[in-house]
Amino acid sequence: MSDSEDEAVERQVKITLVGAPQVGKTSLALRYTQDTFSKTYQASMGVDFYLKRLILGSEKNVSVQVWDVAGSALAGKMTDKYLYGTHAILFVYDVTVGSTLDGLQEWVTAARKAARAQDRPPLFALVANKADMEHVRQVKSDRHHRFASEHGMTSYVVSAKTGEGVALSFQKIAAELLGVRLSKAEQEQQQPVVTAEIETFQEATLPKVPPVATPSSSTVCSLM
Repeated sequence: MSDSEDEAVERQVKITLVGAPQVGKTSLALRYTQDTFSKTYQASMGVDFYLKRLILGSEKNVSVQVWDVAGSALAGKMTDKYLYGTHAILFVYDVTVGSTLDGLQEWVTAARKAARAQDRPPLFALVANKADMEHVRQVKSDRHHRFASEHGMTSYVVSAKTGEGVALSFQKIAAELLGVRLSKAEQEQQQPVVTAEIETFQEATLPKVPPVATPSSSTVCSLM
């Protein structure tokens, strides 16, 4: 095969997202494939598909298929079909709701069952979403890593809202599946510039505080 023919060959990677409803699976898929985020929640039905084409190391044409499986699918009869043939399964949970991590145990069981029909078992990765909400986090880091270690998973902490860690996690997983070693520059390229979101409040909603007389006055700037 010539160099031109070799470059024309498209390598395909199938990555499947599973987890409880409202943990942000669709948001992760949209952030990675379209770099968008919506604050409006809309429940997925069955499975949705997304596509991302990229250049990965020496691989000139890589097609990453992202399968977003509805949280309700675990109770259905199509779970095995959704998981069959996938190269990697991302077990997604919400760091602000501890039960969403506990609920992944059922998904692990279903994934291992589906993997029995495959010659090569898929890569398992634990993904903690909503890292931007650290102030209300319920799942501590040690619990996250313990779950990942017990189930032989690589692990990532991301935020679909800010984009933090999302592209890099997908990039690392795809690279591992294709046997590509990412350079430091390639990894840094996937890190977004995270900006703070400033909350504004209406004066009428704030409680009235009586003025306090002081011998002298000063100006204080407080960043929350």
